[in-house]
Amino acid sequence: MASIAVNPYLESNFAPIATEITTDTLEVMGKLPPELSGMFVRNGPNPQWSPIGQYHWFDGDGMLHGVEISNGKATYRNRYVKTRGWKIENEAGKAVWSGLLEPPQMDNPHGPGKNTANTALVWHNQQLLALWEGGAPHHISIPDLATIGEHTYNDKLVSAFTAHPKVDPVTGEMMFFGYGFRPPYVQYGIVSDQGELLRTVPIEIPVAVMMHDFAITENYTIFMDLPLTFSPERMMRGEPMLMFESDCPSRFGIMPRHGDNSNIRWFESPPCYVFHTLNAYETGDEVVLIACRMSSTNVLVSQDTYRDPQGDIPFLHRWRFNLSTGKVTEERLDDVPGEFPRVNENLLGRKTQYGYVGKMAHSQNPLFDGVIKYDFENGKSQTHEFGKNRYGGESVFAPHPHGTAEDQGWLVTFVYDENSQTSELVVINAQDITNEPIARVMIPQRVPYGFHGIWIS
Repeated sequence: MASIAVNPYLESNFAPIATEITTDTLEVMGKLPPELSGMFVRNGPNPQWSPIGQYHWFDGDGMLHGVEISNGKATYRNRYVKTRGWKIENEAGKAVWSGLLEPPQMDNPHGPGKNTANTALVWHNQQLLALWEGGAPHHISIPDLATIGEHTYNDKLVSAFTAHPKVDPVTGEMMFFGYGFRPPYVQYGIVSDQGELLRTVPIEIPVAVMMHDFAITENYTIFMDLPLTFSPERMMRGEPMLMFESDCPSRFGIMPRHGDNSNIRWFESPPCYVFHTLNAYETGDEVVLIACRMSSTNVLVSQDTYRDPQGDIPFLHRWRFNLSTGKVTEERLDDVPGEFPRVNENLLGRKTQYGYVGKMAHSQNPLFDGVIKYDFENGKSQTHEFGKNRYGGESVFAPHPHGTAEDQGWLVTFVYDENSQTSELVVINAQDITNEPIARVMIPQRVPYGFHGIWIS
């Protein structure tokens, strides 16, 4: 009898959960520090219904998992992001849209695709937004995690909105971009500290690419035009619509924050793909970018013919772009694969001594078995291991409210224990990362693996 292929993203702790719950005080192993006061919220895919056709991890409906911490106690709740698509499918009692691995449904009466709001979160102008790079953000109320609705900046939003906007900790401005399939392919926008969309300008690049993240410094914005391209012509030939073109260089565009396409400067380097940047900053004539670089990616490629076995293995790299000579240098900072990089966001766009990166497990699936703390000043790193058969996600830095040192604070992430099949929130002292977590908050239901989180103090 032929065995049926199982989709790994619908199995084990990638599988969705069916219930939304709200808890009273949770059991805590260890001790939650009294200064750790706020809410950790993490976004991720959680399909409401059985998928149509092939399911990809990126397809699931957004679900938020929130742990509120106050006075050493913690509560948990999880809620779907109730998008238009979620509501339509909820009423239909079944999936209405197929996913990214299926051809686009041009004849779907509700439109060819749905905004799942499943990727990341940003806190700006006292608002929590759930993000998905193909559409508008969704405004979420806290602490109840109820969906208020799409947030389009008084209808001024004219493009998609990246899952990774950048908030300048000094000016309070938020920079974002959106990419599309028609020229100019990229739009760049700035939202004031008061939450007003001030301007949107086109950024011209030669072809449509998947641009997942970008970076800011104190004075510049950095775009990554990397050779992961969309091509309808390829699709007509029966090849993948989205494919990594390993014979094309990578281009990094650096422009003044309030500039436009006329004063962007492009720097070329060897072909690569970057899903996530850790940080960027200026030093002398140079703009420095630190990010997780892979030599290529097979994202959304379902046919083995087009897969690169060396693809999708990310290593932390540093690029230096010299604005006076035009020279680019890049160097690998570690030989241990890592992704989901974070810094103390009170220093975003400025030089930081430390960065935190999820340590990838030896697995076919994107599992993280620890978190690596990098000390860039001294070229050293330390690792916190989650333990045997325990896998976590992105570790978010929660700064100590009265902290004076950059790394004074905690790293928080959900960890799933495959031995006991239970989930917990772990709290690690960022200044003592190799030690056991100082607290483990036991979650009464499984928290599936997901994408990006946020700490709201």
